Amino acid sequence: MSGTAIGPRRIVCLTEEPTEVLYALGEQARIVGISGFTVRPAIARKEKPKVSAFTSAKIGEILKLEPDFVIGFSDIQADIAAALIRHGVEVWISNHRSVAGILDYIRRLGALVGAADRANAYADGLQRGLDAIAGEASALPRRPKVYFEEWDEPPITGIRWVAELVRIAGGDDIFPERALEPLAKARILEDPGEVVRRAPDIILGSWCGKKFQPGKVAARTGWDAIPAVRDGQLFEVKSPLILQPGPAALTDGVHEIARIVRAWARDRD
Repeated sequence: MSGTAIGPRRIVCLTEEPTEVLYALGEQARIVGISGFTVRPAIARKEKPKVSAFTSAKIGEILKLEPDFVIGFSDIQADIAAALIRHGVEVWISNHRSVAGILDYIRRLGALVGAADRANAYADGLQRGLDAIAGEASALPRRPKVYFEEWDEPPITGIRWVAELVRIAGGDDIFPERALEPLAKARILEDPGEVVRRAPDIILGSWCGKKFQPGKVAARTGWDAIPAVRDGQLFEVKSPLILQPGPAALTDGVHEIARIVRAWARDRD
């Protein structure tokens, strides 16, 4: 960070993605507090105080850090934001839900801290990576139908950026209409039998931080008729790689999905 720093100098990140972006831009010195769920980059956990979960935060601890800017994500953190605003803290709650939204978020966050050029170059590089994956996917002999589950009880289907990354990786999300719903409650499957009827070739699980259990999924009533279950195509994609609307999803997350999709297509070539 230069001697003539632009923008906020004491930032608290309530979720992982702003932390990952600021480290990628070389602006980590501005961060004074992070989410306890942060795993990327690993060094952040070692050198930054952990002051929030996702739906809760240690407001008193945050105020002690004297932040001049707090960054959070989505309506789920509205109560945290309101509490901080009442204490005079400036808060930015982003609400991006798409791949394009993630890229735009990176550009906006970079501009806020005077690193617009670096942020634009970083976002451009991420876009090139996605284009390369999509190019490889276009050569696949077949596109698998994919069911992505982000929670099991009740079953909740994947959010928009996940469905988009599945498509980029060479698959087709079986619930594209639900992916457009921003709130998880609108993506609850009231009738899990709908998955059976849509017959996915691959099932991907990322249960919001708890371990995905393929055997438990395969044992659901009637699910033995699903091609993915019949062929043993049930895989976990770790939550930090895909359920954070930040760089991780556009790099390691989509690469993991592409690896699974390519292996499926190769076996059927």
